[in-house]
Amino acid sequence: MSDELNEIHSHDVVIIGAGGAGLRAAIEARSLGASVAVVCKSLFGKAHTVMAEGGMAAAMGNVWKEDNWRVHFRDTMRGGKMLNNYRMAELHAKEAPDRVYELEEWGALFDRTKDGLILQRDFGGHKYARLAHVGDRTGLELIRTLQQKATSMDIDVYMECKIVKLLKDSSGAVTGALGFWRNTGEFVLFKGKSFILASGGIGKSWKFTSNSWESTGDGHALAVRAGADLIDMEFVQFHPTGMVWPLSVRGLLVTEGVRGDGGVLRNSENKRFMFNYIPEMFAKETADTEEEGDRWYEDKSNNRRPPELLPRDEVARSINSEVKAGRGSPHGGVFLDIASRRSPEYIKRRLPSMYHQFKELADVDITATPMEVGPTCHYAMGGVRVDADTAASTIDGLFAAGEVAGGMHGSNRLGGNSLSDLVVFGKRAGEYAAKRALGMTKDVEVDQAEVRDAINEALAPFNRSQGDNPYKIQQEIQDTMQSLVGIIRNQQELEQAQVEIDKLKQRVNQAGASVSTRRFNSAWHTALDLISMITVSESVAKAALLRKESRGGHTREDFPKADPEFGKINHVVRIVNNEMTVTPEPLPQMTDELAEIFKDDVK
Repeated sequence: MSDELNEIHSHDVVIIGAGGAGLRAAIEARSLGASVAVVCKSLFGKAHTVMAEGGMAAAMGNVWKEDNWRVHFRDTMRGGKMLNNYRMAELHAKEAPDRVYELEEWGALFDRTKDGLILQRDFGGHKYARLAHVGDRTGLELIRTLQQKATSMDIDVYMECKIVKLLKDSSGAVTGALGFWRNTGEFVLFKGKSFILASGGIGKSWKFTSNSWESTGDGHALAVRAGADLIDMEFVQFHPTGMVWPLSVRGLLVTEGVRGDGGVLRNSENKRFMFNYIPEMFAKETADTEEEGDRWYEDKSNNRRPPELLPRDEVARSINSEVKAGRGSPHGGVFLDIASRRSPEYIKRRLPSMYHQFKELADVDITATPMEVGPTCHYAMGGVRVDADTAASTIDGLFAAGEVAGGMHGSNRLGGNSLSDLVVFGKRAGEYAAKRALGMTKDVEVDQAEVRDAINEALAPFNRSQGDNPYKIQQEIQDTMQSLVGIIRNQQELEQAQVEIDKLKQRVNQAGASVSTRRFNSAWHTALDLISMITVSESVAKAALLRKESRGGHTREDFPKADPEFGKINHVVRIVNNEMTVTPEPLPQMTDELAEIFKDDVK
């Protein structure tokens, strides 16, 4: 099949993914003098980052002067239930403000305070209002700004290209990536000295998700199948508020900015139920006011906040409990009400995308009527195991940044930390990937036999024209993960999930492409996406079965409490001799200096 490959591109740094992390990495690598390629599965500018709405977290102190990186670090670690890679959380908290100011210099149009500073809004789990935002379109503005900067820097962009395999040289370093053009089906090889995965998440393995079609876990699967480690794959965040109606848009994100700007959650009895779910570590309701007034809970630092802004895992579980108790909305969610709390003018100014989203897709005017919302698969805390400072993976020549990288968020990500994570570690990945590439004196080599094998593997569905329907398999993977590895888990269902996943693995290997042409062949594309989907599904299910506790985004109804012993370990996923293994390994120990920040915490 060597004649199938007629296009080869060589660069110092090859970046797989054109979202916030990939573009920031490209800008940094190019600024250091490296030749850079950005390869994206979709169109340039259409990365899933544009769906991030609420803002990017950075302790700039523009609204609360008391805010600083130490408080942000502490909030991030607490939100992740102390399972975070502490060094990543430290770097993120320290460097996020500079990355925001950098975006401002490059043209990002952030909302402003009366004094002309960058405005910051409240978000769940953050002690202070610290999310820099552009209405509820922050991700779109981030991509617009980075894309404009990148296109001015002589960076090569390859659109609508799916990477199917990472290739290594005789020393075990990644030196190539085989892909194909989605419109023609022709194969293309990218050779490079350094590769950066910035490919996003895994949400399309669940039935209801806020993720776009690209999020099939390609980067996670490429990495682990090439020999890299994954960590914390059991921790999948279900965003508390996705649209639940109509079914065609079920799961579509409803930004946390609605709650940050005063929206409250109500059940079918019109009661603000979140006060019933405040964790023991917080004081109960401290405000004795009318139902429609401002009410709050008080944490151990005497910080008053509405319970709708508890960390996302707490809010998602609370909504799930209300629905299961029969107090849900007509379509299986709860009500998110901002109409009774803010004026129509305020809502349209602060939440323009939400206003239009509900008006156009659900015929609901959120300035007059509550929204129906419910938990939706949103974000993978787990991902490629990386070095905190350099973003290097555990195999030579491969780096990772953004959602595809694990460690930063521990067991649960705080809202707003994702966008600042993208630019903080995107910059670091670009810097160290470029330095590695520019320091190499020899040309890279790619084994032609490996290329031929990868091409044959990618074309296999065409040899199974009467094979299993890839769309049917995709649906069954999603149904399995939604029902058996969803927001609430238990031993019996997780064991059943592994049985079903083993069956589905066999069927993925028999998926066929019934139409012979490779041009615009969505059945073939889906058949190849299934390889990524089943890989990440197996890793999540296996790690979830082993973690016999509830922590962050992982809730076991048969083990409802957090276990201190599990709080000391990460689960590391590897593929050894074609078998996936999950191994507990000790969590990196925090330095004494950083541990001092938590000395007043109540256990």
